[in-house]
Amino acid sequence: MKKFLIVLLLVFVVGCAKKLPPPAETTMPKEPVRKEAAAEQAKEQVKETLAQKEAKLQEGVLPTTAGEPSIFRDVLFDYDKYTIRDDSRPVLNEIAAYLKKNNVSIIIEGHCDERGTNEYNLALGEKRAKAAKDYLASLGVPPSKMSTVTYGEEKPACTEQSESCWQKNRRAHFTISGQ
Repeated sequence: MKKFLIVLLLVFVVGCAKKLPPPAETTMPKEPVRKEAAAEQAKEQVKETLAQKEAKLQEGVLPTTAGEPSIFRDVLFDYDKYTIRDDSRPVLNEIAAYLKKNNVSIIIEGHCDERGTNEYNLALGEKRAKAAKDYLASLGVPPSKMSTVTYGEEKPACTEQSESCWQKNRRAHFTISGQ
């Protein structure tokens, strides 16, 4: 939040500053300076966006892509398991209710932490995605509205070497694929 305020203040100060006539001996064109400032501002915005996503990650709610309802939260799994946990059932129940009311399709992504071989993690990620799909189907969501994909350990939500971080990577992630 501090970075956002700093960037906003910087944009305000730079945008409101008086423009002085260039010194007579200046030979540098103004365009590269503006492009560099714009590039720096864009970098700061990206950093702020990443900081916001990291904050959501620390809260246990992973950010969703634009337009997706906030009910599409990740479902977490225990180490080396693909069974649906009790704390995941309310999230899946909300997703099922949404899918039954709306004409949308989803992709369920299976993810793992970095421990284990690539082959093992790809298989485990597939089982996690399928477990989430099967649970949603048991709640009345048509299987034709759901597809699965596994990423194994390839798309971590967190990259620290800690149990809390690994827990965030052991997940099923939901994205809307079409209407």
